[in-house]
Amino acid sequence: MIHDSIRRTPRPQDLIGMSTQELRDTFHIAHIFSPGHIHATFTDLDRLLVGGVMPMDKPVELPNHKETGRAYFLERRELGAINVGGAGKVVADGHSFALEKLDCVYLPMGTKSVSFASDDPKSPAKFYILSCPAHAPHPMRMMKSSEAAPVNLGAQETANKRTIYKFIHQGGIQSCQLVMGLTALEPGSVWNSFPSHTHWRRTEIYFYFDLGDKVLSHFFGELEETRHLFLHNEEVALSPNWSMHFGCGTGNYKFIWGMAGENQVFDDMDAVKPVDLR
Repeated sequence: MIHDSIRRTPRPQDLIGMSTQELRDTFHIAHIFSPGHIHATFTDLDRLLVGGVMPMDKPVELPNHKETGRAYFLERRELGAINVGGAGKVVADGHSFALEKLDCVYLPMGTKSVSFASDDPKSPAKFYILSCPAHAPHPMRMMKSSEAAPVNLGAQETANKRTIYKFIHQGGIQSCQLVMGLTALEPGSVWNSFPSHTHWRRTEIYFYFDLGDKVLSHFFGELEETRHLFLHNEEVALSPNWSMHFGCGTGNYKFIWGMAGENQVFDDMDAVKPVDLR
């Protein structure tokens, strides 16, 4: 089932008086995977839904939710899913997509039936999902991680050597407003998205995975009023459009980034100078 929880974002000035637990209750999501279930959270960040599904010995159907206000879940929404577990498949309106780890599938507005399955329940698939409102249908499509043109950034000297894989974006899988991809850090690198940036045109959600027992600090907030969250494996950080965002771990890791908003231009961002952070 889909959880009924809805995350509402405070104003930037409200962060000043928030406790650690209040920050975590607002900007942090944990436990998105459990055997045989869908866990998802609606947010007021461009109406994005974030969640995960881990099917076991039988497929898990995507149910509707009263929050959509429609007859079925994707009647006026689109959805992206990236597999971070064992091999599995997504079946949408009779079309079957076999996803290995790090493969992505896009399902457009108007998709009526969706199910998720694992090839082997002893090594279950884990589908990380994002969904946002849509106004027109685009072709249903899958992209393997090997098909996503990699972009290499950073350097070992600054501990942020990483590879970006773009899946759903202007130059890849077409969508209405959903943008989605992943970043993999090289061994010895720990900083992501640093130097940092903001983009008032879009909100962003980070899902950190392949951390193992490592711990990660996710930084957010306004430039002169920063805050942080300590995250563990397979946990989510929400970044409102007014917030800068970056992270640093005790070792390398991967994270999936997803956005929705006014445009889909990947490099539409306002750079933040590290010396301006407080």
